[in-house]
Amino acid sequence: QVQLVDTGGGLVQTGGSLRLSCAASGFTFSLYRMGWYHQGPGKERELVASITGGGESWYVDSVQGRFTISRDNAKNTLYLQMNSLNPDDTGVYYCAPDPNLHNYWSQGTQVTVSS
Repeated sequence: QVQLVDTGGGLVQTGGSLRLSCAASGFTFSLYRMGWYHQGPGKERELVASITGGGESWYVDSVQGRFTISRDNAKNTLYLQMNSLNPDDTGVYYCAPDPNLHNYWSQGTQVTVSS
């Protein structure tokens, strides 16, 4: 069955960096556009970055220039490098296909940015 396991969250000060990873299994990872979704406190989950199987990426304006999404299809792993973090980046980050037609989600990893 499909499994998405993300790691790498934590507590960081404003301006700091974190790298998230998501290990995928149970489907042909390289064929799917994958995304990182952010759910801030009291807010809806939103897509913040996505990447095609071939490596073309997209970012929401609020993270453009600060976050970098990448993938290693040989390792079935998705990454999110997050730099220049600010308190608005606080929340739970999930990886999932984009679009997520079958509602597959990772368990989520908490990122907390202190001011």
